[in-house]
Amino acid sequence: MYQAGLVLEGGGMKGVYTSGVLDFFLDKNLEFSSVYGVSAGACNMSSFLSKQKGRAIDVMVDYLDTRRYCSMESLLTTGDLFNVEMCYHLIPDYLWPYDYEAFNAYQGKAFSVVTNIQTGKAEYLRVRDMKRDIDMIRASASLPLVSRNVKINGNYYLDGGLSDSIPLQKSILDGNVKNVVVMTKEVGYRRKPSEHLALIKLRYLKYPKVYQLMSTRHINYNETLAYIERQKENGQAFVIQPRKKSDVGRVEKDKEKLRALYKEGYEDAAACYEPLMRYLEA
Repeated sequence: MYQAGLVLEGGGMKGVYTSGVLDFFLDKNLEFSSVYGVSAGACNMSSFLSKQKGRAIDVMVDYLDTRRYCSMESLLTTGDLFNVEMCYHLIPDYLWPYDYEAFNAYQGKAFSVVTNIQTGKAEYLRVRDMKRDIDMIRASASLPLVSRNVKINGNYYLDGGLSDSIPLQKSILDGNVKNVVVMTKEVGYRRKPSEHLALIKLRYLKYPKVYQLMSTRHINYNETLAYIERQKENGQAFVIQPRKKSDVGRVEKDKEKLRALYKEGYEDAAACYEPLMRYLEA
């Protein structure tokens, strides 16, 4: 196990890129002492730490034709675009069984990054038991407008990407001198202001911090990109990310596009394997 942080960005269905990277890591038996997953990154973290190669991409792709998995029907009847019962209970317990014992054997620390919509702050919830703590993963992946608020210990949470899209700074503050950052946005990407602020303001009248976060998210995200570049230069970050823009949407239904982006992630990880090893072992 490398004494290093592994930081996994979200990005909706673009997260299949990360699935490919992590499956390459599994093939090489790479382990990290701390893992920070945000949104889709938290979901990818789950299958990575249970060492189930192929599970993350299969879960994202195989059920796309099932209305109960991700559909307007689910959104209108349950309040969640991605059906909670299917995604967090039926799939891991029956359809594509999760290896809870393998996760429990992990000797490092796993964190699901969530946004407390009452305080507007990021929280880094330690996942110790995947079955018991599954709502921490669900909260991190609960996108605004298309997900219900997730209640954990009396607090309400949504997508971790609202408050800390790429928690490299948190990993460094936790003492990780070396960090591997897997991003889903391509080289040169810069976030633009949200087009849904009016809906956000109306939907979250009781939680004004959500609107505040969304209105400045592009600024904070782009500042984070600049921070990551500085950490790359001083040796505290090794970044793996797409080299070109993907046409995969945040809620993508085209299986061929998703499989292609997964393959791209796997191949990008393979291409940088030698410099990655030099970085981790220096």
